[in-house]
Amino acid sequence: MKDFCLPDLGEGLDEAEIVSWHAGVGDHVVADQPLVSVETAKAIVEIPSPYSGHIAKRFGEPGDVLKVGDPLVAFEDGKRQDAATVVGQLPASPPDETQPPTEAITENTPIRAAPAVRRRARELAIDLAEITPSGAHGEVTLHDLEAGVAGPAQSGTMRVLRGPRRTMARNMARARDQVVPATLYDDANVEHWTRDADPTVRLARAIATACSSEPILNAWLDQDSERLQIHDHVDLGIAIDSEQGLFVAVLRGVGNRTDDDLKAGLQQLEADVKARSIPPSELLGATITLSNFGTLGGRHAALVIVPPQVAILGAGRMAPRAVVADGEIAACRVMPLSLTFDHRAVTGGEAARFLAAVKNALES
Repeated sequence: MKDFCLPDLGEGLDEAEIVSWHAGVGDHVVADQPLVSVETAKAIVEIPSPYSGHIAKRFGEPGDVLKVGDPLVAFEDGKRQDAATVVGQLPASPPDETQPPTEAITENTPIRAAPAVRRRARELAIDLAEITPSGAHGEVTLHDLEAGVAGPAQSGTMRVLRGPRRTMARNMARARDQVVPATLYDDANVEHWTRDADPTVRLARAIATACSSEPILNAWLDQDSERLQIHDHVDLGIAIDSEQGLFVAVLRGVGNRTDDDLKAGLQQLEADVKARSIPPSELLGATITLSNFGTLGGRHAALVIVPPQVAILGAGRMAPRAVVADGEIAACRVMPLSLTFDHRAVTGGEAARFLAAVKNALES
């Protein structure tokens, strides 16, 4: 038998969760036939068979998370065409040779578990022999482990963080450890906007204008080398809420596009996120981020910056508020603004001028 391992998925992704198998043990597959669908932090990817042969074994079931280089299936026969199949554009990561084999034998009974399950068991200090397996082939699953941690006295639903939610959790932890955040608040009077104005497009344009006057907020900070890369273009990350978790899709070249083009680009990104078909490349490379959380609710927020970016602008819920104009109080539509910046790279004065430029652009 020869193993086919989880190939490199491109874009720096090093693990994937099995969604569904397209072939079972004993089936004969041919080269390039769909073998399995996996979910990464970015999208759902279909992995084809690298060669023809009979499947002797599958090393995981839906819900299991495998690392690049972990065994995926074992073939009984067939000529191998490409053992280093790549699904993506980046070079493959080397397999983790420290991982134990998929099956380990105790003194009495074989314990079946995927490598990802064994890693999680070690993290939780759980003896797999004490867990009742629920897998289709008698293997211990991640759900079995989490249920074992919760115990019979716990109530509610146990949810394992997967895909985008797992990525979000890791990014938030990284932001907590690496960023020194500070936040400024202001309000923009947008009473003059027409009713058909697209707030996100207006905000994107305002951010591009502000980046021209205070470019240091449109930058990446490398904390290891202590270098700041200031960008000459604005690739705007757009925070998109979904049932699967938070996605930050990238709207490229914001300062050089028409309103109609920006609107069409936004609609395409939102549709791709909803369908989980967005290319991984469209989730990478944002130079600054916008969170238009006001479409859901809330006025101001201390937002989270995901490094290497150094700034994120939030827009709260627009609503009529009392505003003093020309010495008189009037009810005007107001958009709350929140700017969180990394104080390691950006001074308070630079942040204040940036926020003022955003406000002026929105009120123009």
